[in-house]
Amino acid sequence: MTITKSSGNVFEDLGFEKQEAENLKLRAQLIISLRRYIKEEGLTQAQAAERFGVSQPRISDLVNRKIDLFSIDMLVNLHAAVGLRVRLDVVPATEAARERA
Repeated sequence: MTITKSSGNVFEDLGFEKQEAENLKLRAQLIISLRRYIKEEGLTQAQAAERFGVSQPRISDLVNRKIDLFSIDMLVNLHAAVGLRVRLDVVPATEAARERA
């Protein structure tokens, strides 16, 4: 059995180009945050759709982690719709690697 240390970005580990891997990682984090909000609020998909101002099928896509159907802009807008603020930290790649170690 061979164990390979993660780069810290599962998408990069899966072979995506660095830029795409960073984009996917950010979208995944935003989706996780929204799914957590829905769960913590105890919302049905219909209730979440009303609160976010989107259709129920759109919430279904979110709950089912269909990452390819959401842009970063859309995910940030969904956070804002329910009063959540998104913060972003930008650090040099070498610093990010040190933080994972």
